Amino acid sequence: MRNAFAQEITHLAWANDRVVLLMGDIGNRLFDEYKEAFGERFFNCGVGEANMVSVAAGIAASGFRPVCYTITPFMTARCYEQTRIDVCYHNVPVVIVGTGAGLSYASLGATHHSFDDIALMRVLPEMRVFCPGDAMEVRACLRLALEQEGPVYIRLGKKNEPVVHESPPELEVGQFFRVAEGENVCLLSCGNMLPEVMQVRERLQGEDISTEVMSCFSVKPLDEDCLARAFGRFDVVATIEEHSKIGGFGAAVAEWRADHPAGGAQLLRFGIGDAFFHQAGGQAYLRRLAGLDAPSMAGQILSKLAARA
Repeated sequence: MRNAFAQEITHLAWANDRVVLLMGDIGNRLFDEYKEAFGERFFNCGVGEANMVSVAAGIAASGFRPVCYTITPFMTARCYEQTRIDVCYHNVPVVIVGTGAGLSYASLGATHHSFDDIALMRVLPEMRVFCPGDAMEVRACLRLALEQEGPVYIRLGKKNEPVVHESPPELEVGQFFRVAEGENVCLLSCGNMLPEVMQVRERLQGEDISTEVMSCFSVKPLDEDCLARAFGRFDVVATIEEHSKIGGFGAAVAEWRADHPAGGAQLLRFGIGDAFFHQAGGQAYLRRLAGLDAPSMAGQILSKLAARA
């Protein structure tokens, strides 16, 4: 995902001389091509991430389109006051990009885990929250973000994620993207869980459970029309995210569901529990511990369907 971001922002900077990239002292080689072409529109702000956001707000107020990029917890939690007051309060078009979200930096421990970033960003007035599902959606989300007249948060994975789409899909703010059609179960995938969700679908299809997959890149605003159709049509609707169940995408859907109780579908939420990880291991290992691997999720969905039968 981060490679796709670097390539796409370089491409967009050629087309738009107002694009400015600010970085929090990571990914120097990642942006070599960008820096060579647009050195005057590149700022390494060091380990001063909060200051980077304030600088970006000033740049945006001057008519440019700044994009801030660093590791997710340092881009969201560390900069929260500056994002809230300097960016959102003034409703300036700053694109905030967190890389390595969720468990992408699993082996580095709790300092680099980000289970709260969606919750932090979606509560802010004026902020839009985009969570692309693969590298192709990263490209589409960045294009879309730079078209907005207010702030946008983009949540990225890290590297080597499987690619689901053959090309960048046509995305629209507030609309989920259908990846696969089905009749019995609807899987609402958020962000970099999309490849794992496709494996869940494969397992359910093997049990003769017709399964639809939606890539829910637009966490804020939600696709309310899609949610209304899903809860009125399917037996089970499952939200799947590499984020805390508290305040994340699944919580946003549950909030919507509480306000729109019509429809018979059962809501099932998959995410991180209310705890830190103290175990060491890679992303796949910690996903298994959290029940975010395809066998665990497919098993829970099958159990839910059996209980409804």
